Parts: sequence; C-alpha cells; structure tokens
Amino acid sequence: MPVPSTTERGAERLTEPVDDIGESPVWRAGEGALYWVDIPGRAIHRLALATGRRDSWTTEEMAPCIGFMRDGSILAGMESGLFRLELAQDGRARATRLASVAHPMGSMRFNDGRCDRQGRFWAGTMHMGAPAPQPVGSLYRYDPDGSLTGPLESGLVTQNGLAWSPDGRRMYLSDSHASVNRVWCFDYDRDSGLPGNRRVFIDMSQHGGRPDGAAVDTAGCYWICANDGGAVLRFTPEGKLDRRLTLPALKPTMCAFGGPRLDTLFVTTMKPRDAAQARVQPLAGAVFALSPGVQGLPEPEFAH
Repeated sequence: MPVPSTTERGAERLTEPVDDIGESPVWRAGEGALYWVDIPGRAIHRLALATGRRDSWTTEEMAPCIGFMRDGSILAGMESGLFRLELAQDGRARATRLASVAHPMGSMRFNDGRCDRQGRFWAGTMHMGAPAPQPVGSLYRYDPDGSLTGPLESGLVTQNGLAWSPDGRRMYLSDSHASVNRVWCFDYDRDSGLPGNRRVFIDMSQHGGRPDGAAVDTAGCYWICANDGGAVLRFTPEGKLDRRLTLPALKPTMCAFGGPRLDTLFVTTMKPRDAAQARVQPLAGAVFALSPGVQGLPEPEFAH
C-alpha cells in the first residue's frame, strides 16, 4: 500500500519518521526508486515512488554512505572500509570488502560519500565520539582500478558536503562539526582526480545550521542541508545564498535530486538526541520531498 504523505511548509513527507539518522539518498531512475540509509539502524531502504512500497536490508556494519555500481550493486563506505553490497531476498545486504582503511583512532567510520563525474568514489571518515571535536577524519578516493588513494584531505572532524559542479571542475567539501561549520570549494583536475586551491566557500555561522549533505543543480548551484537549521539552502557558484526551503524537522542530513524529471529534491532527516526537541518534532526521522523549481543532475555510478 502507498505510504500516506503529509505536506507542511511545502515539504511532502514520504515515509514514517522511523530513521534515527537517515542519510545518503540516491535516486535510481531505472527503478523509479529512492535509496537511503539509517546509519545506527544498520539499514538500507528503498522506496518505489509510484507504489509507495518500501523495502529494507540490514548490514553487518553501519553504512553511512552509498553509491551504485554499474552492475546494480552498491558501493558503501562503512566502519572498517569500503564494501560492495548485494541486496539479498532475505533482507540482508551481503558484503564483499573492496578496501580497508587504517583509522588513527578507535570508534571511527566513513560518513559522507559519492562518485565524482568520472565515476570515482569519494568518501571521508570521522570519529563517532561527541561532542568533543576530534580532527582525525580524512578524505579518500577509490578508483575503478581498485586502488584507494588518501588521505587527500585530513584534519576533518565531521566530513560532509561532497559534491561536484556540472562540468566536474569544482569540488565541494564541508565539515559540519560546530567547531568548524564551513564549506570549502576546490579546483578539481578531472583527469587525475586531484583537488587543489582549497578556499572557504560558505561560512555557515552566517546562515544558521551546520553544513551537512549536499547536491548540485543544473545551474551549478550548491544545495546544502542546514542541520540544526531546519532548512535546505541554495548557494550560487559565487557563494551567495539565494534560496531557503524549510522543513518540519530541525535536522536535515542530506539531499538528492530525483523523480522522473530530476526536479524533486529528496531530503533525509535525523531524530534529535534531546528528548524535549524530539517531542516537538514528531516528523524528524522521515524522508521528505521538496519542489525546488529547478532540475538536478543524474547521480554518477562507480565506473568499475
């Protein structure tokens, strides 16, 4: 049966608010379906948009970020490394290790990740301790030949915000920890897969919320989830805020364009840790759909 939806302030609720930390939405055009994860729930979810059918698979480790391979399997950044996941009929995701990472501390995992325009998979690590900042996170690149390169950026507390411009010549990266609260942009060498000329793109302390997951539209504008700000913000390539879409949940985590015309912005959310905040946010932990009035770009697949 289709999942009942509600609309509040222009945001259509697509799922029940069950995810502790919903993350990493990915639209699969050939299936007409949205995939995303619940990090602490160790789950991968799939929602068929036309029917409302929802399926879920469990993972042995947390899988904070996912992308798709061209054979339909999933490439996931997990706790101990990168894995290929096969979604089995018994509700389990069968994992095959692709690359391991030697974390500098215990209690670390991957966080935000996605493919660049050339089909290389990028993902960053973070320490799971809170709230004290631990700048031990790093950014890695996994290439189609099976090699893992990195760290290419280090000293990150809570890595997030990965995205690329439509032509692939600019890369974005954020650190959403309150002690950093910034988005950077880089010049990106499409041939070598190396970023350079890092500079501050957005100081989120000027806009409210912390910079979480992101997406880019066809005009090259950068959409960033303002975690703790209850909104998704659109910035022009020059770094100017030109749109704010509000949500009935304070903690949006990541956004992705999808739908038949790539003109829907899907947004995952997380539940507040504070019990008082959770009581006044009954929809936190749901997935929402926004109509931003622009189109996005197809999500690249891993070019293995």
